[in-house]
Amino acid sequence: MTDVQPLDRARGALLGLAMGDALGMPGQTLPREEIRARYGVIADFVAPFPGHPVSHGLTAAQITDDTEQALLLAERLLATPGTFDAAAWARDLLGWEADVKARGLRDLLGPSTKAALTALLDGVPLAETGRTGTTNGAAMRIAPVGIAVSAADPAALLARVVETCRVTHNTGEAIAGAAAVAAMISCGIDGADWQAAVPVALAAARLGQAKGFPAGVDDMPERIAAAIEIGGCCGPDQIAAQIGTSVASHQSVPAAFAVVRAAKGDAWAAACMAANLGDDTDTIGAIAGAICGACSGAASLPPEKVATLRAANPADLDGPAAGLLALRTTAGQGR
Repeated sequence: MTDVQPLDRARGALLGLAMGDALGMPGQTLPREEIRARYGVIADFVAPFPGHPVSHGLTAAQITDDTEQALLLAERLLATPGTFDAAAWARDLLGWEADVKARGLRDLLGPSTKAALTALLDGVPLAETGRTGTTNGAAMRIAPVGIAVSAADPAALLARVVETCRVTHNTGEAIAGAAAVAAMISCGIDGADWQAAVPVALAAARLGQAKGFPAGVDDMPERIAAAIEIGGCCGPDQIAAQIGTSVASHQSVPAAFAVVRAAKGDAWAAACMAANLGDDTDTIGAIAGAICGACSGAASLPPEKVATLRAANPADLDGPAAGLLALRTTAGQGR
């Protein structure tokens, strides 16, 4: 906990997220067997095969919706400090998808987000649109909240997580998963390593499980805790088989925690492991990479890989870090 540099940790969270996302991009939606057949073992940034069902049109080291939506959420948090404009956030997401379509890409809004925004356009009130959203869209983009709000104030952190989930993922399952991820990242910003952050994350998941609509599973904290144990004794094959790697929060979020432990908190190792799990590889990698990056800092990431990542993407991947950290300080929450 000494010599902690919060800005380095905040940058690490965002760069770790992008790294895991980009490494997982060529394997997303594919079974483990097909990843092996097409790429062997993914141990570096690789381009997706031509005609990939989701990643077609991207090149090696490019990010997907996970990072783009996290950066979009960062912009929204910075645009209205101290409050959260849910209607504006809905417009942000719709505008983002229109831009993705204009770029000719296929990685569009996830099923929960799309269903919620369609309902919103049909006149369903904002308080109701996210009532069935149990997938991992909230958890994959929650990193900016973990940077902006300290886990030293669990109520404040949970309140902001709930606000950002409400439009699209207003369910106990999704909120619990997003709260656990945000708490891990927030603890990292305050100087904790990943092991020290786990009890705080499980407590946040328990609080989150009681929020929103009672859709999906009701035991996210237990699933995350069990996954961490699996990550301590099992390899990628067992993680995928015992936990699952689908877009469901109750699979992909615990799987990311298992990967963090299996990789011993190393962001690059975690991202490479996630890339080969199968199914929602980019989101599992993004979540695990964000946690590891927040708990070890940007300086711990391989500089040549960060350089490749930056060169492949026009977005300023860690540009919002200082602004988000300022929100934490302005609120009197930082150290």
